[in-house]
Amino acid sequence: MTTSTSSSSHHLSPAFPGRAPWGTAGKLRAWQQGAMDAYLQQQPRDFLAVATPGAGKTTFALTLASWLLHHHVVQQVTVVAPTEHLKKQWAEAASRIGIKLDPDYSAGPLSKEYHGVAVTYAGVGVRPMLHRNRVEQRKTLVILDEIHHAGDSRSWGEACQEAFEPATRRLALTGTPFRSDTNPIPFVDYAEDADGVRRSVADYTYGYGNALGDGVVRPVIFLSYSGNMRWRTKAGDEIEARLGEPMTKDAVSQAWRTALDPHGEWMPSVLGAADRRLSEVRRAVPDAGGLVIASDQDSARAYARLLREVTGADPTVVLSDDSGASQRIEDFRASDDRWMVAVRMVSEGVDVPRLAVGVYATTISTPLFFAQAVGRFVRSRRRGETASVFLPTIPMLMTFAHEMEVERDHVLDKPKKAEEDDPYAEEDALLKEAEREEDEDTGEQDQLPFEALESDAVFDRVMYDGAEFGMQAHPGSDEEQDYLGIPGLLEPDQVQALLQKRQAKQIAHSRKKPDDEADLLELPADRRPVVTHKELLELRKQLNGLVGAYVHQSGKPHGVIHNELRRVCGGPPSAEATAGQIEQRIAKVREWATRMR
Repeated sequence: MTTSTSSSSHHLSPAFPGRAPWGTAGKLRAWQQGAMDAYLQQQPRDFLAVATPGAGKTTFALTLASWLLHHHVVQQVTVVAPTEHLKKQWAEAASRIGIKLDPDYSAGPLSKEYHGVAVTYAGVGVRPMLHRNRVEQRKTLVILDEIHHAGDSRSWGEACQEAFEPATRRLALTGTPFRSDTNPIPFVDYAEDADGVRRSVADYTYGYGNALGDGVVRPVIFLSYSGNMRWRTKAGDEIEARLGEPMTKDAVSQAWRTALDPHGEWMPSVLGAADRRLSEVRRAVPDAGGLVIASDQDSARAYARLLREVTGADPTVVLSDDSGASQRIEDFRASDDRWMVAVRMVSEGVDVPRLAVGVYATTISTPLFFAQAVGRFVRSRRRGETASVFLPTIPMLMTFAHEMEVERDHVLDKPKKAEEDDPYAEEDALLKEAEREEDEDTGEQDQLPFEALESDAVFDRVMYDGAEFGMQAHPGSDEEQDYLGIPGLLEPDQVQALLQKRQAKQIAHSRKKPDDEADLLELPADRRPVVTHKELLELRKQLNGLVGAYVHQSGKPHGVIHNELRRVCGGPPSAEATAGQIEQRIAKVREWATRMR
């Protein structure tokens, strides 16, 4: 077998001669062959392959396992997966290329008909010495699927270290090597960068950008919905806010949960829009399916009832504590049913390639979960398929959507800052600590008691390839349908061109309307940035700093200058002003200062 550098494969078509475009055990995609070449050239004991969700990590790993077994480098294989469903999926995939793995192994000698076992991280955590004895008795390849899960708890990481330290070879796989915490991931190398921060080091990386260029994954269109939310706090206060407007972290959390309340208008409107989008995609991809990712089981059941009202058919509902969950996923995978609703277990690794439309109806707000959730929709079966994911206009989610193509590493240390040079460093550190996600799995830890009262939905914008398109529109309007009706089969450059065309048409149509009909924000998405609460604090600091400087220049008190800025620019006091209003005042005070020089 010839070898090549890992980077060279990025320039090869996925249909490079002798390699099937969508990958089989016999014919590999270009990146899979490149990773094989890199491995065989190095012959390392530990190898970390980072490949974007949907790229085909399983095929690469099993092809390598077959090679190592055939050449007697190892005598058996152990696969460690995050969930019960995934270990069964691994066993089924392995059987197709002649490797028999027992997904029901619990203890004792393994039947001679098997080449190894498929287990979960939780299972290893319960009986690490059982698995250590197995790898000590025979030369073993351990495949650690989505290895970042080995850092989910200290006990899991320690169990993996104890169980698989004697293994002959270890292959670690992940689509998302980063974590929100700094728990070290077993068998992963870390190296210091220029700032002295230790980051994970991959032996082979195949990112979403490369996979998109190769046609291995689908381009993702994010459709964002805003709207007015009203809720009652524990103290009895009624609060109203608009999704996407800067507010405190608690207010963002409560507005977000109000939007996801199945009894409001936001969820029915967004589910209806998502179903219309699915109908459009199914014109070109008849078996295309949709997935709603819910926060909890009660919400999942409620969303299923809403979807039945929209479609007239019962969706598949997958609950993690349901003994038949794995079979339901398999039945949905093999059918041409429209919708599945799930809480957690379909968010990572589960292979349902026909999923093309998603609704992110959960409050989990970690980059790892978001990337894994979106990864359920990017697996491509033929060129031109597109994926569509519906989101609430939450600044954090918008940032994740914009960073789809950014390659990340797991950071083991917190970056060092020169705090003595930054007068706001202590305040920033406290704010960052207050906003830090403590729980990778649930995202529920910061929720405060509240009662959702009412909500409505407004189509806000489309995000694609780092750019934003569209102006706000009512659900069900022709303007919204222009974006929902984008064809389901398009090349990436065609998606960009079509979105630009639709936005130009919407702007032209808006200019013809009478002013009294312009009841929604009449600005293109790229001129309506979503600003986080922290960014708003920075703008206020900047304005106060400029006003302070202008005090010395003009001799006027702070309050007089702020009142004059409000009179000239309009709007409420600075503490209540929007980002755009504060930016307008910053420009104005700079103009005044320039005139006085």
